[in-house]
Amino acid sequence: MKSQQEIIQDFEIFDDWMEKYQYIIDLGKELDKLDEADKVDANKLQGCQSQVWIIHKLTDDKIIFKAESDAAIVSGLVALVLSVYSDKTPEEITQTTPDFIAKIGLDKHLSPTRSNGLSSLLAKIQQTANSYL
Repeated sequence: MKSQQEIIQDFEIFDDWMEKYQYIIDLGKELDKLDEADKVDANKLQGCQSQVWIIHKLTDDKIIFKAESDAAIVSGLVALVLSVYSDKTPEEITQTTPDFIAKIGLDKHLSPTRSNGLSSLLAKIQQTANSYL
């Protein structure tokens, strides 16, 4: 798990957006794959152009998220978001604003469809956390 500050520091070492995109893609390659049984419509993220499946379980009052996408850059975005929000209590999740997105400039470098998908992912995580409060 990474803090938002650690993510911001990671991105500061790159000179341009091609390097940042490659880093994001590399992060996506590290995501654990979901079981095929989890890749069902009920787990599919709505509002995302790519296919994204997200599941969670509550363990020791912490929500563990797992997700997978069929698109390389989206997998990386998922990995970034999960590194901030997975394995946290519902309270921690609902109190965490994704400031890192603007601070690393991601908000200005994503296509509108990817921005919508990212918003959908963040909303799903918040909705899940709220369901445990």
